[in-house]
Amino acid sequence: MNTISTRSALLLALAASALLSGCIVVPVGRHHGGGGVSYGGDVIEVAPPAPAYEVVGVAPGPGLFWIGGFWNWVGGRHLWVGGRWEAQRPGYAWTPHSWQREGRGWRTNPGRWDRR
Repeated sequence: MNTISTRSALLLALAASALLSGCIVVPVGRHHGGGGVSYGGDVIEVAPPAPAYEVVGVAPGPGLFWIGGFWNWVGGRHLWVGGRWEAQRPGYAWTPHSWQREGRGWRTNPGRWDRR
């Protein structure tokens, strides 16, 4: 390899390292997750799957807040809805999407912004 190729390879490796160092892996359901359109109907008998993991990069802009993905009930099965960046809302706090046991089944609580 010549000197220019070696330098280019080194710069590319450094750039990739810098980009990847801004990523974290966050367990769903243990951070500010939820959001989106979700099932709000009756109790279902199928428990949601084990928590999924999402790789969260650096916010694409200032004032953005990560809203993690969640398991939604669609067409008779659980479907993963990926997380997203959203603008923070002054005076509000994010309540993540969750599932709670109810009798012999499960009921969803959609993620939402609540006034503080």
